[in-house]
Amino acid sequence: MFFFRMIFRSFSRQFKRRLLIAVTVCLSATVSVAMLGVVFDVGDKLNAELSTYGSNITVQPKADAVVNDLYNTGGDANSNASGTSESDPTTFLKESDAPKIKTIFWAFNITNFAPELNIHADVNCASESVDSSSCKASGVPIVGTWFAKTLHMDSGESTVAGMNGMRSWWKLDGSWPKDDSAQGLIGTTLASKLGVTKGDTVTLYKTTADGSRNKQRITITGIYDSGDSDNNAMYIPSSTAQVLANLPDSIDKIEVKALTTPDNDLARKASKNPNALTQDEWETWYCTAYPSSIAYQIEEVIPGSVAKQVRQVAALQGDVLQKTQAVMVLMTVLSLVAAAIAVANLMAASIGERGSELALLKAIGATDGAVSRLMLAETAVISLIGAIVGALLGSGVAQIVGHVAFGSGITMRPMVFVLVFVLLTLTVLIASFSSIRSILGLKPAEVLHGR
Repeated sequence: MFFFRMIFRSFSRQFKRRLLIAVTVCLSATVSVAMLGVVFDVGDKLNAELSTYGSNITVQPKADAVVNDLYNTGGDANSNASGTSESDPTTFLKESDAPKIKTIFWAFNITNFAPELNIHADVNCASESVDSSSCKASGVPIVGTWFAKTLHMDSGESTVAGMNGMRSWWKLDGSWPKDDSAQGLIGTTLASKLGVTKGDTVTLYKTTADGSRNKQRITITGIYDSGDSDNNAMYIPSSTAQVLANLPDSIDKIEVKALTTPDNDLARKASKNPNALTQDEWETWYCTAYPSSIAYQIEEVIPGSVAKQVRQVAALQGDVLQKTQAVMVLMTVLSLVAAAIAVANLMAASIGERGSELALLKAIGATDGAVSRLMLAETAVISLIGAIVGALLGSGVAQIVGHVAFGSGITMRPMVFVLVFVLLTLTVLIASFSSIRSILGLKPAEVLHGR
């Protein structure tokens, strides 16, 4: 009972100092919970944010991939029709195989995909508002693709795939075309060259491999600005492009947008040669959403394909993620250091003011350990209250950061709270070490006689 009375008197006499310790620990807990909460959830958020700027995996026919590797003829994965080659593809994948991408192990990480048939055609205007004699162009890049195609999977689920979600950065004047229609989009550069506007109709002419001359009238529903050389192209539904080129069920590329885990040494080793992995390495790699493992699984379900990650996008995602996490971890460390310094100073000041009280305790028989435990108990109770309040505030701050930076909330994992409480416990113990040493050095006779 004596010790409980002493604790009560200590709280009443030094309320302000105790309050400062609680506030210090609370602020440190708030920053730590908020920053670590974001760190543990920022990977998916950043990948989702960066993936709005294009695909991070491309799928090609195996023969094309070999040629690209040998002669370095592959363009940017997002350039599509603006690649360096002006010839039509000669090897193809089946468009009907494209939905199989959503059947792989990491299907839920595939946020969008769009097949493409990249061909070239001659364009003549067919609008009364445009001078058809001057509105002609030869060898125009034409991309047959999906815009917002609804797919019904064998599992009973439905998904929407297409360029509508793959080209979110485009500035579009007009509306997206409908799939399986005679509608299309035209780039700003090509539209200016032809003098056409949205609502106009143009005619595409294409000489097929068998020598026939096909034509297709296309109504322009919108004019897009991609910010690059892709503005020289036209986008039309894949089914329309296949009829024009007499290439049924044919595509030469699939762009895939996937949420991925940044590469590490294991992923880089697997991307060079998956067969070189041990059994344990294989299972870890295959069951982790690395770009290379997702690409490998895509190759498994699409016959005759090679899937590759877009190195620039993958590197950017990993680099931004690491730097963001480093900044947040640094802020957490600095907050803990600041808390340790503040708690140590406050405890030292408290012991200085309570020197005679502690000396009296030792004089009447309290051991150094008992007095040390008394001080640690007081500090622990105060710190625990501050930590709990700080954890609640930190969760709220994390949600604010998530909504402001990523437009969605942060998923707070239990390990964040456990880790923060462990770190704060170590911080308080380290901060208390110097104060405990001063308690052990108290000599009751000298203190009580004012020496």
